[in-house]
Amino acid sequence: MIDVQESEVQLIPGRDEKVANTFSSVKGASADPRTRMVDTTMLYAPRSGGVKRYLLAKKAWLEANRPEIAHTLVVPGARYHSRPGLLTLQAPKLPFGDGYRWPTSIKRWSAWVAATHPHLIEAGDPYTPGQGALEAGQRAGCPVIGFCHSDPAALAALHFGEWAKKPVEKRWSKLFCQFDRVVSPSRYIARRLEEARVPNIVVQPLGVEVDTFRPDRADRAGLLKQLGLRSDARLLVFAGRPAREKNIDVLIRAVQKLGPPYHLVLVGAGMGLPREDRVISLPYETDPRAVARIVASCDAFVHANDREPFGLIVLEAMACGRAVVGVNAGGVAETVDREVGELAMAAEPTAFAAAIEALFERDVEAIGQAARVRAVERFSWGRVFEDLCMVYGEVSGQAAFVQPGEAYRVH
Repeated sequence: MIDVQESEVQLIPGRDEKVANTFSSVKGASADPRTRMVDTTMLYAPRSGGVKRYLLAKKAWLEANRPEIAHTLVVPGARYHSRPGLLTLQAPKLPFGDGYRWPTSIKRWSAWVAATHPHLIEAGDPYTPGQGALEAGQRAGCPVIGFCHSDPAALAALHFGEWAKKPVEKRWSKLFCQFDRVVSPSRYIARRLEEARVPNIVVQPLGVEVDTFRPDRADRAGLLKQLGLRSDARLLVFAGRPAREKNIDVLIRAVQKLGPPYHLVLVGAGMGLPREDRVISLPYETDPRAVARIVASCDAFVHANDREPFGLIVLEAMACGRAVVGVNAGGVAETVDREVGELAMAAEPTAFAAAIEALFERDVEAIGQAARVRAVERFSWGRVFEDLCMVYGEVSGQAAFVQPGEAYRVH
């Protein structure tokens, strides 16, 4: 029996009423007789990308399709707060971190997760929550799955230089070797894990909400009017954070090389950038339906990150019936081919401009229709979560993860 004391989660024991109230709420919820699963990560912020969308989609799917699973997200926030299915733990903001927060204590994070009395934990990062998840799993006597959503070593090299890659990779490897199972969203990330000698890897692509991202969200005339453009404009769109690894500069320079009638629409990713010819910056959108409207109203989606672990926004564009131009590297190259778009040979402006031209020499609308079919047939969230639940059931031994009535023996 797990016995987490209130003093373990407080900075100053006995002095923080908000922590005490939150802890009491968590302890009460831990009495739920259902199978309890915790997802924890620091990659969860108001302007988060694919990890947050994955977690929210999973929560909704589990509630609708696995009622015997009590699912809780444990994530950082501005204050301590607990409500059914969501535990927010106060953590400081990262400087220049686009709203992300960095939990400071592995032990306190571990205690909070253990206090939920989990049967299974999934860690969505290799930072404080991931390390705390491993400690909580040992304390609760339950397995811990690590979902590898990124390549921290590659990011370290990009931002700090090649000297930073090896130390980060060594620490990354040491952590992921401790998980009972490691889920990779792409073969690209799986290869990186294998190079780091991480065992027990399962490749499981992410999915897309095909009812939210769909072609009939399009309002091309309305978007052209909003942007002040003529009807013969060719609209290329990218939506996401203005992160360095997204190679936004490649997209901008490629469109400038192409000239009329091409225009680049940046949703969120262009904020703070200087004004550029043929480039239109729109604010970050928190409503997925608003993103779907913009993407579906454009002619093609462009994505120049050559180290993308997966690229959930690419799937969302495909579900909107848009052809995709990407780079023949990273996770995007596993989703995009000539049937649904074009791949540039390198993440540099000339090659990317050539790939865009090659796409528009073909039937772009037919390619977009094929992209929609692929997104629906291969990448619906329902299919993804059914597969993940098989992994969860096998690792945890909890039959509630398996579809009721299905002939499946949990080992």
